[in-house]
Amino acid sequence: MKLVELMNTDVIAAHLKSSHKKDVIRELLDLLDKKGLITNSGQAFDDIWTREKHLSTGMGHGLAVPHAKSDSVGQLIIAFGLHPQGIDFDSLDGKPAHYIFLVMSPRDTSGPHIQALARISRFIKNEQTQQRLLKARSREDIFDIFKEE
Repeated sequence: MKLVELMNTDVIAAHLKSSHKKDVIRELLDLLDKKGLITNSGQAFDDIWTREKHLSTGMGHGLAVPHAKSDSVGQLIIAFGLHPQGIDFDSLDGKPAHYIFLVMSPRDTSGPHIQALARISRFIKNEQTQQRLLKARSREDIFDIFKEE
């Protein structure tokens, strides 16, 4: 599985505007909703936020991956947002999150969902990739980095 196969430039935010994790989640959901990938954005948010309240998805090393299974999506979907300044995501290492992947899949699937989470983790562990993302100026630049993965 390659991340680029699950994304396009329309679901990438090169400069997230929000400064709180709840708002960042909404900002990324809006990208997916505008693309017609979510049937009920309110339900999608509730599913993600319920998961987030249970256990933070701030993984450390600048990565956060808010994710959930939901009846509001028909397939595995991913949005990505870059926050150059970083935001508090209650990360395991206490550091701010810069790279935020929002992952949703239908309730009745698990394999692809888990594979996507693992792929994201491997992708962002590369320090060169992290630096290139932080220097990216546009969603097209970011998408090109994903294509090179």
